Amino acid sequence: MQVQGFKALLEMIITLMMIWITFSAIQGIHIEHMFRRPPRTLPLLIVLLATSVGFTCAQFLFSFLSAVNSLANLFH
Repeated sequence: MQVQGFKALLEMIITLMMIWITFSAIQGIHIEHMFRRPPRTLPLLIVLLATSVGFTCAQFLFSFLSAVNSLANLFH
């Protein structure tokens, strides 16, 4: 039972870290310079984009790690 709780906590931390990394990367692009008058909702778009891309990257990482873990069953 504790292992599942630890795994869930680890997944939450990794997901938040991936969202933060994605947000930092998007901030480095300076999207606001692409507009003469940036829309008022541009910060919200950046947050939503970072959340969706970061979550997708985290899910890919979890899926990849699960596949690597399953490779051990190939040799048993």
